[in-house]
Amino acid sequence: MSKPAPPPGLNAPPGVWSPAQHALQRVTAPIERFLHVEAASGILLLVAALVALLWANSPFRASYEHLWHTPVSMGIGEWIASKPLHFWINDALMVVFFFVVGLEIRREIHEGELSDIKRATLPIAAALGGMLVPAAIYFAVNHGWPAKSGWGVPMATDIAFAVGVLALLGKRVPAAIRVLLLALAIIDDIGAIIVIAVFYSSGFSWAGVAIAGLGLGGVGILRSVGVRSTAAYVIPGVVLWAGILIAGVHPTIAGVILGLLTPASSWYGARGFLVTADQALDQFRRRSGQGHDARDLLEPLARIAEAQREAVPPVVRLEAALHPWVAYGIMPIFALANAGVDLRGVNLADSASAGVVLGVVLGLVVGKLVGVLLASAITVRLGLAARPRGVTWRGIALVGVVAGIGFTMAIFIANLAFPPGAMLGAAKIGVLIASGISGVSALIAGRFLLPAVRVDELVATTAAEAEASTEL
Repeated sequence: MSKPAPPPGLNAPPGVWSPAQHALQRVTAPIERFLHVEAASGILLLVAALVALLWANSPFRASYEHLWHTPVSMGIGEWIASKPLHFWINDALMVVFFFVVGLEIRREIHEGELSDIKRATLPIAAALGGMLVPAAIYFAVNHGWPAKSGWGVPMATDIAFAVGVLALLGKRVPAAIRVLLLALAIIDDIGAIIVIAVFYSSGFSWAGVAIAGLGLGGVGILRSVGVRSTAAYVIPGVVLWAGILIAGVHPTIAGVILGLLTPASSWYGARGFLVTADQALDQFRRRSGQGHDARDLLEPLARIAEAQREAVPPVVRLEAALHPWVAYGIMPIFALANAGVDLRGVNLADSASAGVVLGVVLGLVVGKLVGVLLASAITVRLGLAARPRGVTWRGIALVGVVAGIGFTMAIFIANLAFPPGAMLGAAKIGVLIASGISGVSALIAGRFLLPAVRVDELVATTAAEAEASTEL
């Protein structure tokens, strides 16, 4: 549906030079169209990873390393923290990524696929199988070697890449398969978060726990007194982050905790918004028609703004607001900072490095598929769950193939599992190879496993979607 044209005279704000505005729109319009493509985030991630890889192996490789080790200082007064740029990206900026993950988990538990145990059983089982089998394969390949600590690397699925690959398959992918993949990926994220918190944290400190408790208490107090402004939670959120960092647990867990604490129910709701907005609009009409000062219009406008903000649950509003920043900003920056592996420093002839690459590739490419299919089959066979309507075993197999795309979370865990050096480089190479194989395999498998949509079915589906949007 096209946007309605603005009233005459409202095409541009006062004081805008029209030729300059039109020139800017011509530049930004293609970018906006690209960002509305479902696979756009995955494409940006891929581009960022390729740039990092080429940069790290070019004659300018020294500038790549120097950039991420540049000291960056933040703080107030005497409280100054000076850390490399790489730290601020992986340990601070990625908190926002994990916050959005926490919001997705909170929403799914409240009203999504995880809100009903009968619907959640199959994706839970599939996700567990898709985590345990890859970890077991990696551990078996690297048993007895120092690299065995990287067993958590092939456990993770990159939801942005996975959804992007399904989007490239078009209408032949039923909505039920997309829902199953999203639910599986979210449960996969929960598993990865637990693995990070329990197995990849060190140097536990009770002083840090006490500081984190203060931050958590601040969040609780603000919620109990009814503070709805998001900005008010930034300070206790930073205290929580710092406490978890000092405690020895990876600080990105703070983002997950804050996401899980975000309210999942709206205050006004749709009905409350309509009532409040109608009353405020009546007040606005009376004041604007009586020659009042423009400042008299601020009160009804503020009421409308509050009703608009509280019409949907905070968890939904924040997820919608932050998702573009995470998908098109934070994740590509993370890929640029972490996917640059100097191939000269990785010797695949070395048994340890070769074992890491082999373990990660087999874990993601083979382990994910086997684990998802095997766990799903056992769960259905035991009668604990049923396949969702419209999801065939071929569709579940496709989900298993797509789940082998690890990338963001897998590289994140690799940074925690290995110190800088050959094995970390090998782990990243393994993730990149496995994600590439899984992505291409999913595109090929989707063409064979899922039937093409007939023209008449496509027309009927499009008409139904158009009718539904008209009713809304």
